[in-house]
Amino acid sequence: EERKFTPYWFESATPTFLVELLKKRGVFTPALSQLQTEAELLGRFDVDHIATEALLFQTGYLTAHAVEEPMTGYWLYTLGYPNLEVEASLNQALLPVLGVQAPPRERLTLFRNLQAHDLQGLETHLKALYAGLPHDWYRNNPIAQYEGHYASVFYSHFAALGVNVTVEDASHHGKVDMSIDFNGHVYLFEFKVVEQLPKGKAIEQIKTKGYADKYRASGKPIHLVGVEFSSAPRQIVAFDVEAL
Repeated sequence: EERKFTPYWFESATPTFLVELLKKRGVFTPALSQLQTEAELLGRFDVDHIATEALLFQTGYLTAHAVEEPMTGYWLYTLGYPNLEVEASLNQALLPVLGVQAPPRERLTLFRNLQAHDLQGLETHLKALYAGLPHDWYRNNPIAQYEGHYASVFYSHFAALGVNVTVEDASHHGKVDMSIDFNGHVYLFEFKVVEQLPKGKAIEQIKTKGYADKYRASGKPIHLVGVEFSSAPRQIVAFDVEAL
């Protein structure tokens, strides 16, 4: 039976409070869609030391998607967003603290590119988005010290639209970093950092691992997108696309 924790003092928590805390903790935003945690952590109410997943659970941004008892008395919760509207709302609030300038305008451009299935326009838009992240933001925020920042901006930008985004979309060969099913098309995204691997490895992994196989029966056009970042220019340096 699902357990619920609803201490009264969380009712006044605001998105501003939440996003500032998430920024301070350097949260990897794609992970918010599928967190695993223990019941004990969800039951701690110390406002100064509460776990991130417990705070998001208490404020209703995350809910229990599955509850397991792998051993007697030990409860494991899998958390995720209750619906697309909540996912979009939180990520809309997160974009400014991730350094994105004028998020509503950027979302409109993203939506128009997806609606028109303009992948060249999408590449241009995303490069402009990363180019617009302030230098001071990189210098002053610890999340910029690891590659997860690139994926956090990427995921939150798409999730803020309210489209169907799946993180670590599982297949029988592994998990592609992100998939989007929108307007009759399926997009499979894999991210890499070129300082760690040669260019071209992102799209190569999508193909060699057969991540698209699970979608072939849908009859929808499938698009493989390898996105590669470089930490030196803080930019997308490869955006490889292949249609199936």
